[in-house]
Amino acid sequence: MKLKPMASALALAAVAAASQAQAWSLEEAAAPYAGTEVNVVFLDRPGYAAIREMLPEFEAATGIKINITTMPYENALGEQVRDFVAGGDLDIALIDLVWIGNFAENGWIVPIDEFTSNPDLADPDLDIADFFPLVLNAFGAWNGVTYGLPLDNYSGLMFYNRCMLEEAGFDGPPATWQELKDVYGPALTKDGKYAFALQSKRNETQSADSFARVLWPFGGSFLDANFRSNLDSPESQAGLQFRQDLMAYMPDGIVAYDHAETVNALAQGDVAMITEWSAFYSTLANPETSTLGDCLAIAPEPMGPAGRKPALGGFSLAVAEQADEAERAAAWLFIQWATSKANAETYLRKGGVPARQSVYQTPGIADEFPFVNALVESWQDGVPEFRPRFAEWPEITEIVQEWGTKMMLGEVSIEDGAREIGTRMEAILEEAGYYSGDKPLAQ
Repeated sequence: MKLKPMASALALAAVAAASQAQAWSLEEAAAPYAGTEVNVVFLDRPGYAAIREMLPEFEAATGIKINITTMPYENALGEQVRDFVAGGDLDIALIDLVWIGNFAENGWIVPIDEFTSNPDLADPDLDIADFFPLVLNAFGAWNGVTYGLPLDNYSGLMFYNRCMLEEAGFDGPPATWQELKDVYGPALTKDGKYAFALQSKRNETQSADSFARVLWPFGGSFLDANFRSNLDSPESQAGLQFRQDLMAYMPDGIVAYDHAETVNALAQGDVAMITEWSAFYSTLANPETSTLGDCLAIAPEPMGPAGRKPALGGFSLAVAEQADEAERAAAWLFIQWATSKANAETYLRKGGVPARQSVYQTPGIADEFPFVNALVESWQDGVPEFRPRFAEWPEITEIVQEWGTKMMLGEVSIEDGAREIGTRMEAILEEAGYYSGDKPLAQ
């Protein structure tokens, strides 16, 4: 029986598409760009070390050279902005989820459809739908346009010393923040040990890991629906006051604790519990950097009156607009490779945290990596606006850092500090045009 003309055409198209999918290979796609050098900024964190370890495979297969400059988080935004403003040599942008509005609105990054629509560059197995939607949209998208693919992905989890909790009479971690403070706090804070450590150093750690972490579970937020400050709401005030009260069960000098100090405090048995990013599992599980051994346990972040609202953070990689044609293509091939389904398990085993749903469905992975179940839960139910993602956040975070630290030190009351942040935050947003209608109130 003969196919009808339309059916024949569809059948032939399907065969052609299947043939093309089978024929595509990274080596052939990269052949025109062999010898191209691609410059990118990385951080000194486990996920980037994992890619560095995997990189020789990519360079051998493609002939593309990836030049990595490693720097502290605190320097990464400023260094990249200066490079893009000056028309420098960065070919890939490393984008924190709160930087993407700044990068996109300034035209520094290229939408991925420039590459996904090019069959010579697009891996047929890219499978955008395999990324957790919350993570892809929060880290890589702006105003409905996808610019970057998630690489270094974080969810807030509770890491705890199971042995310390059992010795104090607990058979598991606290289910709620209130229980952590009222029950676990007094029982575990003794003999020079502390129940909890909340990383609160005066940088983005204060804004994202300390200040924001107590807003959402208590029903608070930075802004209301009209982009006005919500920090004076009863819910926001309750969260910030809770943090102040919780300091009784945290180490002295907690306002100087960054991630390294907080993770080390748990790793060395000085504190019983921390809420930290999923990316630090490899540090806490490594016998060379941690004394925890089998005492390490992991749970979702505690619930507050508004439910479980875990911290959300992470980075995407996007092709820089200033790169030339060959550099753009080579940069995309690297980004696509680094975030691929095919490499997700290797990346996980080397210390990274992939944003691919499929890797966490692999039999045995959740047993081997005990943070997986809590991570998946948080990415299914998390808050995409954990920190405001608009372009003005880099200015506003400086204010939160200053006055959030003053609150913790007792230099200003919770009410006055929140009012000061709100006033200054609204001044920035007013100048940017949010209240005059020059900018949309939702991104």
